[in-house]
Amino acid sequence: MDQFAFQNSCRTTGDRVKNLIAVLVIFLLFGCQTTPPPQSTPSSTPKAARPVLVAVGDSLTEGLGVQPEEAYPAQLQARLSEAGLEWEVINSGVSGETSSGALTRLDWVLKTKPDAVLLITGANDGLRGLDPELTRQNLDAIVSELKSQNIKVMLGGMKAPPNLGDDYTSQFESIYPAVAEKHGVPLIPFFLEGVAKAPELNLEDGKHPNPEGYAVIVQNILEPVKVWLKN
Repeated sequence: MDQFAFQNSCRTTGDRVKNLIAVLVIFLLFGCQTTPPPQSTPSSTPKAARPVLVAVGDSLTEGLGVQPEEAYPAQLQARLSEAGLEWEVINSGVSGETSSGALTRLDWVLKTKPDAVLLITGANDGLRGLDPELTRQNLDAIVSELKSQNIKVMLGGMKAPPNLGDDYTSQFESIYPAVAEKHGVPLIPFFLEGVAKAPELNLEDGKHPNPEGYAVIVQNILEPVKVWLKN
């Protein structure tokens, strides 16, 4: 073998050795590594939705003349939460509404998928001197529909103005216990107990509670509502 061929052979052999060393280095650096398992991230399981209590009624529920957080539904939710009952209380009050109006919009109320309904309606029926039988029929229909869908119901009683005469006021006030008894639902005998005719607990119109008046109402109904929701 001449000197030139010998040098080429040596150079080729050296290149092969270098390539082999490079492959070994790459193998040692990367070939023995294992792919780490994907990192698990903490599951963000959404908190279970709170049961829903819908407060259905007129301006006494809506809170005419007070801030939303001062009306009885908001105050009731706060007091229930303090007692460890985490219910969402939806204010579904409409000022000026009669029991007929409440019946008409019942489908809308049902779209909120309530677990319970606190029904306080009929005050405007009494103020307008509407036929007590119509009010009774409306309340009966509302409660019947709610119960048919396995929704808990509590009924709040109202009174008619005394200027309409004893006969009318007696007929009107008898509606609420009669409907409650028929359907076996709990009754708040008079929603405005201790607040009606108390100037310091009402707005200047003398008909709608102020924030302090709503606080009294919530205090009055809190225990019955807690028992009702727990059962």
